[in-house]
Amino acid sequence: MDWDWQFAREITPILLQGLKVTLIATILGAAVAAVLGLVFALLRRSSNRVVARTAGFLVQFIRGTPLLVQLYFIFYVLPDIGIRLPALAAGVIGMGLHYATYAAEVYRGGIEAVARGQWEAARATNLTMRQTWTHVILPQALPPMIPALANYLLAMFKETPLLSAITVLEMMNQAKSVANSTYRYVEPMTLVGVFFLIISLISVAGLRWLERRYGRRT
Repeated sequence: MDWDWQFAREITPILLQGLKVTLIATILGAAVAAVLGLVFALLRRSSNRVVARTAGFLVQFIRGTPLLVQLYFIFYVLPDIGIRLPALAAGVIGMGLHYATYAAEVYRGGIEAVARGQWEAARATNLTMRQTWTHVILPQALPPMIPALANYLLAMFKETPLLSAITVLEMMNQAKSVANSTYRYVEPMTLVGVFFLIISLISVAGLRWLERRYGRRT
């Protein structure tokens, strides 16, 4: 159980390679979540009840099932119907889809917070629906959403170890591989925890800045 600094230095490059994959998965997953979240939010606001209720059911279903189950389904079950995805792509889609349902609620709350008079003013000036959304509604709705969306980004980063279950060589999987091959667990697992802590602390500092910058904006 003694700490071996030499061993820790030797495995650090391997863990940093895994950290790179972790960050890529987080960033790409966040991009998927941001886009799909907006799509879900708009569908739930549809005047068509079938569309709105279907979107609402889908959001609740995804939010109500564990991310790990969804990752297993995408990576291990979909190939049975002919849909095969690389491990990283499956992980990005799984995390992005899962967190899109949370982002959708943030989007919906931000959109509904825009004063009704803004919609009426847009109609009074003969703006198209597209112009209303892009020039009036979203510019007012998005800034207050930023802190909440950033918080979900941090949560997604901390859940990337789940990707090891579908063979993605992210940081935790690299640490397990090192530990299983050397039978030393203290150094790799500790370093993984330290790397996650450092990036989380940096992210929290950024999140606090975003909250000061945008959180109270109306």
